[in-house]
Amino acid sequence: MTRTVYLNGSWLAETDAKISVFDRGFLFADAIYEVTGVVDGKLLEYAGHSARLQRSMAELGINCPLTEEELLSVHREIVLKNGLQEGLIYLQISRGAADRDFAFPENVTPTLVLFTQAKSVLDNPKVRTGISVALVPDQRWARRDIKTVQLLYPSMAKMQAASMGADDAWLVEDGFVTEASAATAHIISKDGKLITRGLSNAILHGITRLSVLDIARNAGLGVEERAFTPEEAKNAAEAFITSATNFVLPVTKIDGQPVGDGKPGLQTLKLRQLYIDNKLANAI
Repeated sequence: MTRTVYLNGSWLAETDAKISVFDRGFLFADAIYEVTGVVDGKLLEYAGHSARLQRSMAELGINCPLTEEELLSVHREIVLKNGLQEGLIYLQISRGAADRDFAFPENVTPTLVLFTQAKSVLDNPKVRTGISVALVPDQRWARRDIKTVQLLYPSMAKMQAASMGADDAWLVEDGFVTEASAATAHIISKDGKLITRGLSNAILHGITRLSVLDIARNAGLGVEERAFTPEEAKNAAEAFITSATNFVLPVTKIDGQPVGDGKPGLQTLKLRQLYIDNKLANAI
């Protein structure tokens, strides 16, 4: 079935949606994106994703052609047009099309694209087994707090991890874990504290991360926002990642070494269920 996508104010069959070869998203990765989860045809954590989108656009000086209310309407309409019950909505906005020049052009119209992907996000088989991660050097640019489409190195890191027999990569910089290739990295220490890196330019400010930390605190779990080392992660009781469509996903092996007993941790699974219950109840 051909999907209907949104492109610059028009609804088009995916095969008919085209952008200029001069678009700066294509030429310079001069673009940002957001991914919003969908369950039962409703948007999960939309307010957080909308706020982060506004922040990323402000950091790059890109102006969205739609108001926040109009953008929410487009998200709802694309769900209806594609009959999406479970999966995600991908949004990308670039500075627009202009003749190739490293300097930002003036008075260009941004390119705004949205499309859907059907995906089972609730019944993820990896929840039952956990995922394995490989430690890979973090060689990304320094402004990871901006959700840009500069994703070549995370893709390379994930492929390197796959070549090592792992499901994903955890990136390491200056002796500390930053994050996963496309998710936030967390551990639970043997004394029962949830440890995750504090916010800075070094990591993306994860929307799911923020919600899970709030849920953990409300559940009485101690939380420490600080960097942790690979060795600390390997010796933790539990480990997991968070992201918009993985929610809370157990990590059971790091560089081939089992985390804890090598099975999804009880605290991790509890946090996942609490997150799902909370966010489904507040979906829009």
